[in-house]
Amino acid sequence: MPLTPDDVVTKQFQHVRFKEGFDPDEVDDYLDEIVVEWRKVIAENDELKTKLAAYESGATPAAASAPVAEAEAPAAAPAAVETPAPEPIDGAGQSAGIIELAQRLHDEHVAEGKAQRDKLIADAQAQATSIVSEAETRGREEMARLEAERTTLEGRIGELRAFEKDYRAQLRSYIEGQLKDLDSAATSTGSTPVAAVGL
Repeated sequence: MPLTPDDVVTKQFQHVRFKEGFDPDEVDDYLDEIVVEWRKVIAENDELKTKLAAYESGATPAAASAPVAEAEAPAAAPAAVETPAPEPIDGAGQSAGIIELAQRLHDEHVAEGKAQRDKLIADAQAQATSIVSEAETRGREEMARLEAERTTLEGRIGELRAFEKDYRAQLRSYIEGQLKDLDSAATSTGSTPVAAVGL
């Protein structure tokens, strides 16, 4: 929604209490000056549009300026009611200066915003690259650690299997030896008479 002179006139500012701030009367006076100049610029803009339309249609400039004079009269009347007295400064020059100042401030803010945006994006990209790089390094380190642990565990498993195989072989030979001893003892006991055993 475009800003109009009436928007400026009806704008209400909150009063600052117990703090430093602007003088409300001074702000109101300055806004009244802006409204006067703004209305002059709008009237001048309408006049130029009318002249342009008349020029494009082939009419004379005198005929084109007549409706503009009627349009200027109602616009000037409310300005006179709202402000005590218009300043004698050239309205077109002052409004052009205000517009130029506003445009310069706008361009500075836009440039500052773009620079800050670019800086934030660059910082975020650098941080993201750092996080990804750190995560990849940690991942490689963890994979190397797990691989080394796996190799160690596989070696331990191999050792345990060899130990199991040797232990089973030793246990089997021991049990077989005991069985042979038992058989030979039983055989020798079986050939000895019962009366001689234990008496």
